[in-house]
Amino acid sequence: MSPLRLISLFVGLLLVLTPLTAAAQTSGAAALTGLGPQRTERIEAELVPMSRWATPGSTAIVAVRQKIQPGWHTYWRNPGDSGGPTTLDWTLPRGVRANDIVWPLPERQRLQSLVNYGYSGDVLLPVPIEIPASARAGQVLTLRAEALFMVCSDQMCVPDELPLALAVEVRETAAPLDPTHGAAIQAALAAAPRPAPIEARVALEDGRLVLSAAGGPLAGANIARAHFFPFQGGIIDHAADQKAARGADGLTLTLTPGRGSRGGLSGPVAGVLATDAGAWEITAGPGAPLAGTGGRAISGEAGEREAPADGGAAATGLLRAAVLALLGGLILNLMPCVFPILAMKAAALSASAHEARDARRDGLLFLAGVLATFLVLAGALLALRAGGEAIGWGFQLQSPAVIAVLGLLMLAVALNLSGVFDVGGSLQGAGRWSHVSGGAGAFLTGVLAVVVAAPCTAPFMAVALGAALVMPWPAALLVFLMLGLGLALPYVIVSLSPGLLRRFPRPGPWMERLRRLLAFPMYGAALWLVWVFARQTGGAALALLFGAGLLLALALWLFGTAQGERAAGRPGWLSRSAAFVALALAMVAGVAAARAPAVDLGEASGGTLLASQPWSPDAVRAAQGAGRPVLVNFTADWCVTCKINEGAALSSARVGEAIMETDAVYLVGDWTRRDDAIARELERHGRSGVPLYLLYPAGGGEPRILPQLLTEGLVISSLQEAARGLRPSQGTPS
Repeated sequence: MSPLRLISLFVGLLLVLTPLTAAAQTSGAAALTGLGPQRTERIEAELVPMSRWATPGSTAIVAVRQKIQPGWHTYWRNPGDSGGPTTLDWTLPRGVRANDIVWPLPERQRLQSLVNYGYSGDVLLPVPIEIPASARAGQVLTLRAEALFMVCSDQMCVPDELPLALAVEVRETAAPLDPTHGAAIQAALAAAPRPAPIEARVALEDGRLVLSAAGGPLAGANIARAHFFPFQGGIIDHAADQKAARGADGLTLTLTPGRGSRGGLSGPVAGVLATDAGAWEITAGPGAPLAGTGGRAISGEAGEREAPADGGAAATGLLRAAVLALLGGLILNLMPCVFPILAMKAAALSASAHEARDARRDGLLFLAGVLATFLVLAGALLALRAGGEAIGWGFQLQSPAVIAVLGLLMLAVALNLSGVFDVGGSLQGAGRWSHVSGGAGAFLTGVLAVVVAAPCTAPFMAVALGAALVMPWPAALLVFLMLGLGLALPYVIVSLSPGLLRRFPRPGPWMERLRRLLAFPMYGAALWLVWVFARQTGGAALALLFGAGLLLALALWLFGTAQGERAAGRPGWLSRSAAFVALALAMVAGVAAARAPAVDLGEASGGTLLASQPWSPDAVRAAQGAGRPVLVNFTADWCVTCKINEGAALSSARVGEAIMETDAVYLVGDWTRRDDAIARELERHGRSGVPLYLLYPAGGGEPRILPQLLTEGLVISSLQEAARGLRPSQGTPS
C-alpha cells in the first residue's frame, strides 16, 4: 500500500469514527425536555410517579424507571469491583427537596474474577420527594434530574447521561396510586432493604472479618441463605465466598477482608444483610461476635448470576475499541509526550535507511519492543485493578523509583549519542543502543518509547483505554496491543518501504553531526524527569539523584576512555576498573534517592499560573451549590501534554479574565503521585489517564469533557457558555 493510500485510509477512518465517538459521549442529549422515556442504544429511562398527584406538606414518591437492554447492566450504590452507581442531579422548584434513592437489593454479577453489584432488565429506583406545605392546589411542579448511568456489558462500559423530567400536579385530597406504575413502585419500596432493630458486631480475627447480627426479625427466624452487601467499597473481597451460620438469635458471616480493612477496622461497617427471609440495613460496630448467632452452617450466597452477555454487542464493542485504540496509537506519535523518543527513532531510521535488511529487522524489533512493553504494563495494570487498586494508565511514572531509573537511563542514552562512549562500536549504530543479537537496540528503543510516552493519552486512545479496563482480560490485552501497533506503525511502514528509505540521504559525515544533535532532546528528557522526581520527593532526594547522575556520567566517560585505549592497542584495564567503581557508587546513590520519602505536592500542580484550588468532590459540590461554573484540570507533572495545555491555554491573562468575568472556580487535581480519589474520578468519566478537563455549568449538573488539546479561545468560549448555564459544546473525541 502506498503512503498516499495509507494517509487517505487514515483520514477516512477519522471522518467516519469522529461522529460515532461524539455521539457516544453525548448520548441522550438530543432530548431537551426530559419528559417521557429517554433512550440510548443501551438503556431507556424515565421519571414515573407512584401516586396520581401530590398533596401539600406530603412526601411524594417518584421512581427512575430503567429498561436495560439484554447484555447490559447498571450498578448499585456500591458497584463492587468495577463500575459506578447511578447518580441524579436534581433541579427542583423552590421548597421541593429530593431525598436519597431507596436502593433495591442488587444482583451479584460475576465477571471473570470480579463481582459487581447491580441491576439488569427492568428496574425501579424510588426517590422520596418532599412537597412543601406552601404548595397550592392546582399548581404543577416540574421535577428535573440529570441522570448518569454507568451502563456496562461484559466487554465495555458507557456512561449514559439522560435528562429526565416529570410534571406533578398538586391537589388537596389524598392521591390514589398511579394506574401505570403505582403498584410496581409500591412493591419496590416494600421489598427494598430498610433499617431494623438488629444489633450487629464486626471483628477482624485471624485475617477474616467476622460479622454477627442478632435480634429483631432475625431472632428465631428459619433462615437458609444470607449474604452481606457493604455500602463502602474495599471493606470486603466482593468475589470471595461468604460463610454463614445460624443460631437461635441471629446469624454470623465470615468474610474475606478487602484492601481497606486488611490492616484493621477504622470504624463501624454498614451495609445490607440479605436473607431468604428479608433484607435489612445494618451497622456493625467493632466488637466480639454476639452470643446466639453461630451454630448451624447455611448458604452464604444470595442472588449471584453471571453477567449477561450479548455476543453481537460485545463483538461490536470490542471491534470499536480496537479501531479507536489503533487510531489513538497513531495519534500518540504526534503528541508532545513522544517528542523525547523521536530523537532515537530518527537516528535509527537514518542509520539503516540504505540497508534494507537492517531497516526491516529494526522496524520489526521496534514493533516487538513496543508490543511486549504494552502487554507487560497492561497486564500489571489489569492485575492491580483486579486486586482492588485504584490506579490508571501512567501508574509507572507515579513511582519516584521508576522516575529515577528512567532519568539516569535517558542521561546514558544522551551521553551515548554525544559520543562519550559507544555501544556497538560503529557510528552506524546511532540511535540504537546495540547491534547485539542483530538489533537489540531497536527492541529496547520500543520499550523505552512505551514507558516514557504512553502515560499521556491521545484522542481516541482515552476512549479505548476506558473501555479496555472493564473488558475481560483477553479482550483488554487485544486493545492494548492495538495501541502498541498504532504507536509503532509509522516506523514499521517506513522500515518496510524501500521507496521511502531511498529518499533518505546517503551515509556520510552528516550522520555523526545528526547523532550529536539528537543527544540534546535526550538531555532535555533527562532534565524533565529530574524535575518530576524533585516534585515527588524533595531536596535531599534530588541531591542524591544529582550525585548518581554525576557518577554515572563519570563511569560512562571512563568506559569510553577504555574503548579508545583498546582501539589504540592498549589494555585500558585501569579505566575499566575505575568505571565499574564509579558505576557501583552511582547505583548506590540512585537507590538511596529512589528510597527517599515523598513530600507533599502542595495545593495544585505547579504548571499553571492561574489561581486555583485543589480538586475534591466536596469542592465541586460547594461551587455548584453557589451557582458557579467549575473548571477542573486533572494533570500530572510527568504528562507533557498537560503542561503544554497549561502553558498555552490555562495560564494566559485572557483566560484569567474569563474566569473572573464568569465567576468560575478553577480546580486542579494533581495526579503526579498516586491518588485513589482522582483515579476513581477518571474512571467515572471513562478515562484511565490524564489530561482530563471537566467543565460544570453554573446551573448544576454533570460536566462536559473538553478536548485533550486545548486552545485559549476554546477555554474562554466554553467558560462563557457554562456561565450562562448551558452545557459547553463537546469537543473532539478524546
